[in-house]
Amino acid sequence: MTVERAHSFTFAGHTLRYTGFGSGDRLVVLTHGQLMTRTMHAPLARSLAAAGYRVVTLDLLGHGESDRPTESWRYSMSTWATQVVGLLDHLGVERAVVGGTSLGANVTLEVAVAAPERLLGVVVEMPVLDNAIVAGLLAFTPLLFTARFLPPAVRAVAWLADRVPRGHQWVDTVTETLRQEPAAMAAAVHGIFFGRIAPPTTLRAAIAVPALVIGHKRDPIHPFGDAHMLAGELPDARFIEASSPVELRFTPNRLTTAITGFLDECFAATGAATARAE
Repeated sequence: MTVERAHSFTFAGHTLRYTGFGSGDRLVVLTHGQLMTRTMHAPLARSLAAAGYRVVTLDLLGHGESDRPTESWRYSMSTWATQVVGLLDHLGVERAVVGGTSLGANVTLEVAVAAPERLLGVVVEMPVLDNAIVAGLLAFTPLLFTARFLPPAVRAVAWLADRVPRGHQWVDTVTETLRQEPAAMAAAVHGIFFGRIAPPTTLRAAIAVPALVIGHKRDPIHPFGDAHMLAGELPDARFIEASSPVELRFTPNRLTTAITGFLDECFAATGAATARAE
């Protein structure tokens, strides 16, 4: 059975929570989607830990069990990226593979721009880039409006979510996502809208670390065109088309095998480079 332990660390004055799966020197960090929590990546983390990796799932600031400040300036893709690097520092790990879904995918790209020397590779599932702007605005503007002007509705949903019995992976993931605090939720969404959604094309094209990009054709918020475009921009990328947004959640074997193979290559290349240096 994979060992799972919840932990926390302090970064820039705030407490961030994370869960560790497995052990060893080969570290993989996974980050979640917008308003979601680290629970969403628990099944993948367990599979990767069973394959011999040490996996950490992180609640970014404003999400899950991490602190939820109410100032919008505290939230941005680049700020969340510094938290991922801060996690590596906290763990005492020089280099790792970092991956994420949706918001987490964009945060991963920001890590690759800001601190490429800390990465052995990136796994980017469903990035939100140029083709997703209109759909994203349509989807998340109502969330911002509700959190700002109808906070009792947000609290009511959270109250109901608290009363749902825990114990099922995806029930827990959904209910944790619904447990929002209105002011913090509004601040996080506001920060995303008025910050940089993702590194621009010029910076993406300079990301030289190995990348595995996963996209699909059935979600306007995560357009297939964005993922496919990103794979073409990155110098060392491979692309996998998922059958749907939930393939990795409900029928994960194919994608999990591809991710594990990619990780094997990333860490094998590092071992070979170390041997040559010696």
